[in-house]
Amino acid sequence: MAKELKFVLLLDCYGDLLTEHQKNIMELYYCEDLSLAEIGNPLGITRQAVRDIIKRTENILLNYEEKLGFAERLGKMSDCFAKILETARHIENENIRNIITEEVNNGLDLL
Repeated sequence: MAKELKFVLLLDCYGDLLTEHQKNIMELYYCEDLSLAEIGNPLGITRQAVRDIIKRTENILLNYEEKLGFAERLGKMSDCFAKILETARHIENENIRNIITEEVNNGLDLL
């Protein structure tokens, strides 16, 4: 998994556990793809300060994932749902196929 995608997923899972400042900087960096200078200038902080916040927050997110494992479990659940959907496509009974597809989609919405 690409490093950027990994932190976007971790931010989705654990972002609410961060301070607003940490979350805002991480979203600007990873989701909005802004540079360190583009983040720091409006906030009145240096590029180095932004980098330090990002590195510290990355470690916090990795620590949460190591202890809780939500992002990994969500990925595995999503893979399982995809396999169920693929298998359901081969079911000849349209009613059963539609019920399975609808329930899997409901499950995916919960993720």
